[in-house]
Amino acid sequence: MLRSSSYRDLKVIDIAREAGTSPATFYQYFPDIEAAILVLAEQMTTDGHRLATLIREGSWKGKAGLDTATRLCDAFLEFWDEYRSILRVMDLATEEGDRRFHQIRTRLLNEVHVALTDTISQAYDGRPPRTVDPTATAAVLVSMLAHVAAHQYGFEFWGIRTKGLRDSMARQVYWGVTGQKP
Repeated sequence: MLRSSSYRDLKVIDIAREAGTSPATFYQYFPDIEAAILVLAEQMTTDGHRLATLIREGSWKGKAGLDTATRLCDAFLEFWDEYRSILRVMDLATEEGDRRFHQIRTRLLNEVHVALTDTISQAYDGRPPRTVDPTATAAVLVSMLAHVAAHQYGFEFWGIRTKGLRDSMARQVYWGVTGQKP
């Protein structure tokens, strides 16, 4: 239902009808609609583990590294597309100061951030040069991935194809992780 309408327009009676149950049953499990969406967001975060796993298990050497970066970008674009409606509500609630949604978003992206930080440190044999801050680099890469994934349809509207976005992001991710030109 979030895919077809704003969550502010959702009513418990409509959700219950769609689920083939009664509003009373809904209220047995959830105090309000936001609580139900929080459950969906938690499930989404669990599925988000695949992003960090891809980073940790992929090879970052040479052409294989660029392939890993490309798979990561594809995974981000697919993840955001799959969970667009939940992420939209999560972002709106976070902007409005709802700490519950903010914590879920932080957990989702922090796992990717930690995986990238560790991978960047390992790419330099555990001793990155002083000019490379693995934590800051990972933060910038995660921000780029999330932002571009969230706005991929807007870029398409501007005539920028998703493949071009993906390839550009993959080059930046590879360079950011390894310090080498792709």
